[in-house]
Amino acid sequence: MCVTWISPLPLTVTVAVALGAGPVPTPTPGAPYALEVSPREDVARTDPETGAELRFLTRGEHRDTNLYFHQRSWLADSSLVFFFSSRPAGGLMAYVVATGELVRITAADGSALRHPTAARHRNSVFALAGDRVVEIQLTLTVGPVGAEPRTAVMAQERVLCTVRGIDVYLNESCDGRHLAAGGRALEGSTRPGLVLIDTTTGGWRRLCDLPEGVEYHGHVQWSLTHPHWLSFAGAPHRLWVVDIRDGRPWCPYREQRDELVTHEFWWVNDQLLFCGGFHPKPTEDSHIKAIDLRSGIVRVIGVGSWWPDATPAEVARRNWWHAAGSEDGRWIAADNWHGDIVLFEGKTTRPRLLTGGHRTYGGGTHPEVGWDRRGEQVVFASHKLGGVTVCIATIPERWQAELSGVRVGLEAK
Repeated sequence: MCVTWISPLPLTVTVAVALGAGPVPTPTPGAPYALEVSPREDVARTDPETGAELRFLTRGEHRDTNLYFHQRSWLADSSLVFFFSSRPAGGLMAYVVATGELVRITAADGSALRHPTAARHRNSVFALAGDRVVEIQLTLTVGPVGAEPRTAVMAQERVLCTVRGIDVYLNESCDGRHLAAGGRALEGSTRPGLVLIDTTTGGWRRLCDLPEGVEYHGHVQWSLTHPHWLSFAGAPHRLWVVDIRDGRPWCPYREQRDELVTHEFWWVNDQLLFCGGFHPKPTEDSHIKAIDLRSGIVRVIGVGSWWPDATPAEVARRNWWHAAGSEDGRWIAADNWHGDIVLFEGKTTRPRLLTGGHRTYGGGTHPEVGWDRRGEQVVFASHKLGGVTVCIATIPERWQAELSGVRVGLEAK
């Protein structure tokens, strides 16, 4: 859904009513305000083993980390890449792809934003400002200042609603109609649950409670291809799915005792990726698996490893912790505890090391590798420059061409 915004009004309307509770005035954007733009800090390198182009968005002087791996980090037109920074004037920031400059993203009143996700179909970011659920529309203008291009970024805030107790990232449905989120104590409730927010009207409702006896572990996210299905993480069984039409949670994969199931990610064709295996910590095996929600078939895409005398550090180099699929279905990217980023072909599952050594085993931030909008780049946290910074790795064009020529099954006839 693409929304055309009306001319800015001097007052933003705040809506905090349940869906279906009567007429809901549509929130409108407030007055434009300028965002702070800082000089570029990026560093370009080439992975010495694979030849992949790497771009570190900052120098690693502060703790700079990418958004969580199942969130949209790129603006809809791919002009900005969002990340978090611990610098004094940091918080939610963005990298300007055209110039390398950095932008600090705030609410209209200057307050910090948290739990963000880039809008699917328009140049906006959804986030929380306190308890307010806001949409920040962003407009970039790049022009010459002296001999260098400089970026001016204007923002407009639209307050959708106010919901107390959201404690996970917001996440937008594939059709752009809804946001979903969760919380242990939404609006003071003593029972964890999920909320559903209309992105046009700002109306919201409590979608569901967690089933009795299920612990709330967050990780709320929508299917990339089904506008009515979303998932959340629980325990003792990790994977839970909710259809927003009936609001009843169900468990599509009931793990066995001591089975590892973790870090799920929706992929194409209503498939839910996750990592897991059957040997317990600290030398657990962790494969990349995909469950087809319609057929119920689970397949292994990226094979992990286990052997009797392996040390935790050895086995961690051959197992996977986060796995994310590109929206075009061509690739799955995965990381391990040593900071290696590996690509698996979506059709054949053949692995290719993209870049390695971005973390020291036993310490530091996990890469938590995620995707751009075009299936050309991945983003992750890296320790290559000393401190933690955000790195973008570009898939070599030769790999893309090779994958385009792969013919399997009936298409090979």
